[in-house]
Amino acid sequence: MIHADVIVVGGGAAGLMAAGKAAGNGARTILLEKMNRCGRKLLITGKGRCNITNSTSMADFISHIHNGKFLRPAFSAFFNKDLISLFESFEVKTVVERGNRVFPISEKSEDVVNALLHWCWKNKAEIITGLAVKEMLISDHQITGLVCEQHNGERLEFRTTRVILATGGKSYPATGSTGDGYKLATAAGHTIVPVRPALVPLVTKGDTAKKLQGLSLRNINASLWINEKKVRSEFGEMLFTHYGISGPVILTMSRLCTDALNAGSRVIISIDLKPALDEHKLDARLLRDLAGHSKMKTINFLGELLPSSLIPVCCELLSLDPDKPCHQVSAAERKKIRLWLKDFRLEVTGHRSFNEAIITAGGVDLGEINQATMESKLVKGLFFAGEILDLDADTGGYNLQIAFSTGWMAGGWKPT
Repeated sequence: MIHADVIVVGGGAAGLMAAGKAAGNGARTILLEKMNRCGRKLLITGKGRCNITNSTSMADFISHIHNGKFLRPAFSAFFNKDLISLFESFEVKTVVERGNRVFPISEKSEDVVNALLHWCWKNKAEIITGLAVKEMLISDHQITGLVCEQHNGERLEFRTTRVILATGGKSYPATGSTGDGYKLATAAGHTIVPVRPALVPLVTKGDTAKKLQGLSLRNINASLWINEKKVRSEFGEMLFTHYGISGPVILTMSRLCTDALNAGSRVIISIDLKPALDEHKLDARLLRDLAGHSKMKTINFLGELLPSSLIPVCCELLSLDPDKPCHQVSAAERKKIRLWLKDFRLEVTGHRSFNEAIITAGGVDLGEINQATMESKLVKGLFFAGEILDLDADTGGYNLQIAFSTGWMAGGWKPT
């Protein structure tokens, strides 16, 4: 039997932060990670560059988070500037990029993981990998310990009065996020808001996306329509895949899409390929260009407006003759082109699985958590941090800051 002041379950961003903070406060701290190493999901974030936070204001930051107001106490205690300063103290310098996204200047996620690990070790936190927690021991609504299962199948018992569940969600299960924490939380009496993939690529109807596979569009405006009502727009970059669409603007809107699909709603993504031009200016340009290239074939004229792979799709969708000279393009055809350039529509029929989702929506009900401490209102000594909670956000560093801030709060206890 092993005794500790604090046991952290899960060695991701939230767990490492909680363990480092608790150990730094003088608590005998043990971190348990079921995989053979910590930070596996952290290593692949930001395409391996690790977008640790966003440098925007707190009010704007919270607006990018589902249930964001819950985090005001956590952000007041430890926010983006605090995180940047902490990493600088680890000699991990950062840089702010487009959209206020903050990355390590080395562009290496392993620098972030290694810095957190060294911080935990420096503060004398014990990290045990390859050990899965199977049960929490609770007596009279108070945590008393944990039971783990070793590789040989034997049980190993830990005694403690403080457990921090930082097991992550269900996204990228190959990294260890397989939803174990939800089972432990449920066994402790907590309610789990149904979990579903978020920041996830979308599946679209028909073969249009497949024909455009690999095409990346920049500086476009994508709008989400649910049951013929426009609910959100995002400006930026998107990508076509063999099954549908992905990329930053699509991932950001995907949570609303998945919820709408689950509710049986009709979901459409409308792409404005020329957001810098309103309808009047775009029509004037089309008139001018058609007149200036009167003998040019329509297919070549469209090459002035579109990426090459999008031209045959445009001709097919609008029933245009690609070999027709520009001077023969009718007013009705010009109108079709103009409307399509401003409203290229794809119907969303589904989404990819947790295997491809960046984060998980849903999780432990926030109404059962003390937002000032991250402690359970149901079980004394049980704390939560990170993706296991019913918190999720847009892309841009918001989700990692949630993990770091809640981990900091959960690990904040000081032994007397």
